[in-house]
Amino acid sequence: MGTSASIPADTPQDTRIQGANNTGPTQGLTLAPGQQPCATAKRILPQTATGAPQRTTSGHRQLPFTTIVMPALNEERFIAHAIGSIMPPHGEIDCELIVADGGSSDRTCQIVRDLMRKDERIRLVSNPQRIQAAAMNLAAGIADARAKILVRADCHALYPPGFVTHCVRTLLQTNSASVVVPMRAQGQGRLQKAIAAAQNCRLGNGGAAHRMGGASGYVEHGHHAAFLRDVFEDLGGYDTGFVCNEDAELDRRITASGNRIYLAGDAPITYFPREKLESLAKQYYRYGIGRAQTTVKHRARPRLRQLLPVACLLGCTVAFGLALFDPRALLVPAAYIALCLITGIFVAVREKDPAALGSGVAAIVMHMSWASGFLVGLAKSMLAQPPQDARAIGTT
Repeated sequence: MGTSASIPADTPQDTRIQGANNTGPTQGLTLAPGQQPCATAKRILPQTATGAPQRTTSGHRQLPFTTIVMPALNEERFIAHAIGSIMPPHGEIDCELIVADGGSSDRTCQIVRDLMRKDERIRLVSNPQRIQAAAMNLAAGIADARAKILVRADCHALYPPGFVTHCVRTLLQTNSASVVVPMRAQGQGRLQKAIAAAQNCRLGNGGAAHRMGGASGYVEHGHHAAFLRDVFEDLGGYDTGFVCNEDAELDRRITASGNRIYLAGDAPITYFPREKLESLAKQYYRYGIGRAQTTVKHRARPRLRQLLPVACLLGCTVAFGLALFDPRALLVPAAYIALCLITGIFVAVREKDPAALGSGVAAIVMHMSWASGFLVGLAKSMLAQPPQDARAIGTT
């Protein structure tokens, strides 16, 4: 939200505006004291008197009413395309789209109002807390009473045709509480292409399944797409104390409550990354802080792919200090930088795109920023925890 990525000019027109011209029509949730999370994900497909699923006149199963939620903040360059790509055609599925605006100062709200006049399924609400977590919680509370499914949508993304319907069907067919999807970064300018290449390769994403286009199956985490509304609300929604990584934190509570998360590997979305290294660094610094908060809150051991950037940062920092006494210590950061740059060359050759040569530099920025945020977030979170909680970090 509120960033300056750009939508490639060669994006197919039918993908960019599909559904945009259709005609027709409080605060975040908290878990009440003593309230228990939903134990299992329930199938909520409408049933006839005989117990068989209801069907539309076309013979397809009638899917539950779905609320699509799109947090927004200064997204005038992207929001029309995002809405156009995710809104299902009329008659495909009963739904609404709630745009939760965090106080945009550009034309975001006006663009949404223009779309509302063309499609009565679109709603615009204010999100006083501004952050995405609060937007989702707010929308879950004010969604249409018929809504059984929540779909989370991002302004900096384009969605394949039939995305909402596919996610809802997958959610029900797999008896899951949440469906997550792969995301593929795409850039336009040379630097944005380099950043996208870094985010799409193992050097930049650590091999995360939803970043590598993993096969469909049950997972512990992924890019959020759809939820059973009752499970989302029973768990208290997103933790609004998290500016970033609220998705991974919620995933831990979903699985801890006995529910399952399913990666729909056949429904990848296109994501538009940051255009500048400075904004990329800020983004990944926040990501690192959020991951640290999750680690402390759930007393979890970080994965190896999360520890490696921290090891690189600490190793390079110590090496620079030791270089004051022995210049050979500089071989450590030199080796790390060389590894990243060489990997960038291989990525460029594989992608047949010279712009990807810069992916090694982008990966270094991502590693160092994420690791710095993680260490700062870990220190702050542990200091904020009671002593017994701080000592328990990593024991479960």
